[in-house]
Amino acid sequence: MMIMRKVEALLFTQKDPVSSDQLALWLDMDPRHIPDLLESFGQYLQSRQSGLCVRQIAGGYLLATAPDLSSFLDERLGRQAPEPLSAAAWEVLAIIAYKQPITRLEIEALRQTNSERALDTLVNRELIEQVGRKEAPGRPILYGTTVQFLKEFGLDSLEQLPPLPLLPQDSSTSG
Repeated sequence: MMIMRKVEALLFTQKDPVSSDQLALWLDMDPRHIPDLLESFGQYLQSRQSGLCVRQIAGGYLLATAPDLSSFLDERLGRQAPEPLSAAAWEVLAIIAYKQPITRLEIEALRQTNSERALDTLVNRELIEQVGRKEAPGRPILYGTTVQFLKEFGLDSLEQLPPLPLLPQDSSTSG
């Protein structure tokens, strides 16, 4: 049980997800054993009816509040859900998630409308960030999603995004 206490203490002190390699280093273990250890740790928390759970997010492990307690905590702590994203912000976020890294002009070419306000909202919510600059005239900013994006959507990596649906071919352009 000492190993479970160590895992709990290590994860408790970390704000961001911790990789298997980092946990293995801290625990002096083979990294291949970490997934099984964290599975056992999750069961250990459940067996104690803990208010915590372990989540695999953004390429690592994170100690989080048990999902069934979220409404209780929101109510007791006076937390309010953030204002919902606008349709434009959702659209821009989807474009960035699937096409990153991408510039504002490339986003606007896809949407055929100005996207500056939606980008500002997403940056302020820490769902996207500047990831570099494109080697093009003016060196425009490239945007990509953040670890916060993965956390909020419960994703371990971008590979877990659902596939984009195939759009039907326009009959006027086909053969």
